[in-house]
Amino acid sequence: MSITLSGLLMGVAVAAIILTGIVYFLNGKKVENWVISFLQNYCGALFIFSGFVKAVDPLGTAYKMEQYFTEFESTFEATWFSFIAPLFPFLSGFSASFSVLMIVFEILLGILLILGHWPKWTSWAFFLLVLFFTFLTGFTYLTGYVPQDVNFFSFSGWGPYVESNMKVTDCGCFGDFLKLEPKTSFLKDVALMVPAILFLLRYKTMHVLFSGKIRNIITAIGVVGFLVYCISNFSWDLPGYDFRPFNKGKNVRDQKMIEEEAMANVPIIAYRLENRQDKSVIDVPYAEYMKTFQEYKKTHDVLEQVKGKSSIPTTKISDFQISDVNGEDVTYSILDNEGYHFMIVSYKMYGDPIKKQRTLRDSIFTVDTIVTQDGVNDLVKSFDKVVESKEDYFDYTWDDTFLNNYKNKIGPLLQDAAKDNIPVYAIVGGAGEEMIEDFKSDSGLNDLLFLTADDILLKTIVRSNPGVVLWHNGVIIDKWHIKKLPSYAQIKKIMK
Repeated sequence: MSITLSGLLMGVAVAAIILTGIVYFLNGKKVENWVISFLQNYCGALFIFSGFVKAVDPLGTAYKMEQYFTEFESTFEATWFSFIAPLFPFLSGFSASFSVLMIVFEILLGILLILGHWPKWTSWAFFLLVLFFTFLTGFTYLTGYVPQDVNFFSFSGWGPYVESNMKVTDCGCFGDFLKLEPKTSFLKDVALMVPAILFLLRYKTMHVLFSGKIRNIITAIGVVGFLVYCISNFSWDLPGYDFRPFNKGKNVRDQKMIEEEAMANVPIIAYRLENRQDKSVIDVPYAEYMKTFQEYKKTHDVLEQVKGKSSIPTTKISDFQISDVNGEDVTYSILDNEGYHFMIVSYKMYGDPIKKQRTLRDSIFTVDTIVTQDGVNDLVKSFDKVVESKEDYFDYTWDDTFLNNYKNKIGPLLQDAAKDNIPVYAIVGGAGEEMIEDFKSDSGLNDLLFLTADDILLKTIVRSNPGVVLWHNGVIIDKWHIKKLPSYAQIKKIMK
């Protein structure tokens, strides 16, 4: 089931009307301003819903925050504020904690608005959070006007809006439940500034439900409950609801073929050209450019093709591409596998490289030509000396939990599956052949086939590192958090 932003906002409005009716029933005579009361319920319901769909998958928000931190680092390090840049990699290390706190705080504000609890504090907190969201979504949208080789703060270098310029393609306002265009997200937050300012000005007219003690109890239960729910959805289990494209039952092979065919048929509607002299950018309609491209080539460079919309929405499945350690594409050999097979997913291998040096010894031989008694020339090789040389290499120190998960969870699965000739392979992100070989040696899993893929793709497939995915004929049958991985005997019961 798909939903649009307008449909979502309409649903929130209906919920707000119902809540306002309840407020009238409970406290009607004491409500000073029904417009403010309705806005309390509307914004409260919206924040609770927005927070909940992110609480389902806190790692999704954490990964989005990592993208923002990376972009902020590269943006600020080329400015007078370069001293700020090192802060963002540090913050990135706590992205999961920030994600949980931000999600719970958003839900908390929703609860406080509906209850009318601590109106002055709630009004200021709501205003500051909406302001923060507006900054993020505005930054995301405006980067579309910033060419790839131009810094965000170099305003004179901005050009026309190009969607591919954006490093962060959506704000994640509603997680993976609903993807919004950056401009739409920005305008949504600008609109929310209206009630945010009204709350600041008229917080004294906010409705208040129940006694202070009851409001405190509801608030505490809500915060603790959602905090535990958030953490449970990534720390020791997978999200309770999977809104991502790689959900259970998805036929990834068929969907990928459909999306690739649709993308191949997207029409070119124009060519975006840049004048070599004044750097001005123009869009030339396709038909016109094809007739006069020889003339344009004399004065302009082609920046990109401007394409129309795909006939179907594209998902992360379009980016599903797997390679072996030598860079050879093995995507469809996996998707076309008709039998059951296990995919072990690790978007990151937790190992710290230590540079070391080792001595290599090569034996040197001399080759002499001799004449045998028969008068035939013959080559005789004789030992001459041993030559030593130095070679740099990396030895990896692995995170104990990560290494033990492979030893104690993946290892037994590999052994049991091998008895039934069920293939097991690991797909890792950001690892080279040397790192993989070191890990295989240290884990004792020398028989495990390792493949590579983009780390963002792997994060999308399963929210566990490592995570286990069971496939059959291009379809995802099931997937598990490493802490919830059942025994092979239990898994066999679902392999029909």
